[in-house]
Amino acid sequence: MRVVVNVGGSVLAPDLEPDRVADYAAAIETLDGAGHTVGVVVGGGPTAREYITTARELGANEIALDQLGIAVTRLNGRLLIAALDDRAVPTPAESYETGREAVRRGDIPVLGGIVAAQTTDAVAAAFAEYVGADLLVYATSVNGVYDTDPNSDAEATCFDRLTARELVSVIADMEMNAGSSAPVDLLAAKVIERSGVRTIVLDGTDPQRVVDAVRNDAFDGTEIVPER
Repeated sequence: MRVVVNVGGSVLAPDLEPDRVADYAAAIETLDGAGHTVGVVVGGGPTAREYITTARELGANEIALDQLGIAVTRLNGRLLIAALDDRAVPTPAESYETGREAVRRGDIPVLGGIVAAQTTDAVAAAFAEYVGADLLVYATSVNGVYDTDPNSDAEATCFDRLTARELVSVIADMEMNAGSSAPVDLLAAKVIERSGVRTIVLDGTDPQRVVDAVRNDAFDGTEIVPER
């Protein structure tokens, strides 16, 4: 199976703890060793937010801030690459084409951000579409997609299953009402809807959950299924 795994920066390297990165590398290597074709997209997490906050206070414009965030995602990507074995491409792919070339060679590409104004959520969805992935997994700091913001609503309900069209509707409402509370952003949701790639959103703080989702289809999270 061809799989793209999006690992949030707050999941991979919340405090630059090497054991967490090593555990994620081991999970990716397990999937690779089991015969799955794997591509990884890494987010910026708290480190990116700290840099962006400081740069904004210094007067940087939003595109410059996006570029700063992209640089941090690629640094996080290098951390993961350092922990992976020789099956991984030695530097983060800076374009979808480079990432797809690695997949076709049978290597493991690691991507961060690609272009300004596009999150790594959207990068993962676009890359999954580009390489014809069978499954897209979002390893986030929450255990799925909720109907409202669980940080502010104690009665928020986590969806077990959504169609891609329903995901777009839910995320659009959450972004309007709750800013960045959604585990997958609106552009990513729309790409998922367009591509029809089966998608799972789960709590990725334990990398083994990603392995179980891919190898055994066993997960506690939200499954987004194609319309067709």
